[in-house]
Amino acid sequence: MSQRPLFVLSLPRSGSTLVQRVLAARDEISTTPEPWILLPQVYAMREQGAYTEYGQVPASRAIREFAERSSGGRGGYEEELRRFVLALYARASGGRGMYFLDKTPRYHFITEDLFRLFPDGRFVFLWRNPLAVVASVVETWGRGRWIVERWRPDLFDGVAHLVSGFVAHGDRSLAVRYEDLVSDPDRAWPPLFEYLGLPFDPAVITSFGEISLEARMGDPTGSRRYDSISTEPLEKWKRTLANPVRKRWCRNYLRWIGESRLSVMGYSLSELLCGLDEIPTRPGRLGSDLSRAAYTSFDRTGRRTAARLLWRKGGF
Repeated sequence: MSQRPLFVLSLPRSGSTLVQRVLAARDEISTTPEPWILLPQVYAMREQGAYTEYGQVPASRAIREFAERSSGGRGGYEEELRRFVLALYARASGGRGMYFLDKTPRYHFITEDLFRLFPDGRFVFLWRNPLAVVASVVETWGRGRWIVERWRPDLFDGVAHLVSGFVAHGDRSLAVRYEDLVSDPDRAWPPLFEYLGLPFDPAVITSFGEISLEARMGDPTGSRRYDSISTEPLEKWKRTLANPVRKRWCRNYLRWIGESRLSVMGYSLSELLCGLDEIPTRPGRLGSDLSRAAYTSFDRTGRRTAARLLWRKGGF
């Protein structure tokens, strides 16, 4: 039996490295730190979303035309792309295991493409309280600074992409919540292994600590800090989001996500808003956050202008 691809789809800072390490504790599942290899392959045919010095727009048009004129058309091109990627997975794993697990959070940009390219693939959607995701982004990559706008493509586009992907392909996927995996592991993990056609061995809940996935891309803290499942991260977000600027931003963010999308993710808008309001308000980093908020409004305008100029430069 040939090796099958297994994708863990989530926002960054959602606990995907924990899921990856626990699954990789089984001999049937091979993996490496975040590959990212499918992003440039899929974007090769997209006119938007990438900038190249040779011209993304003409290149994508030429590649699409090349594919359409080749034997099998675009379907044939994607078949060869699938073989290419599967061969890379096999090389990375030495051909070991029933599955190769590719955990690349920004695959949310190509969720729909993954389902089309890998009809025999397995897809695990991992959800986490979006407020905890925001806080983890701030603490991990911002070192406590309010840098959420830098991660807007993930926090906003990522939510939209993942929810729509699960709604469209829920019959081929499995959804799990990070909170359930860490607070009730004996109940939450077995369905995941059942979905993969593997018996659940409780030993993976502890033996995953032996799996090391440190690399340039990936979780820079969790894989070092946690060698056992811990509920500690479930409440940490409250300390990070306690000042008025952050609480206001988070209220608007939750309302943007909306009750419908949150329901798909397994959360309640009213409960999350209540949980946010219950946090004692503290002034920590308030001045810095106000300055960043002012700067962000100017910076966003500048970025949009620069993007339009690059787009014109890259097109014909």
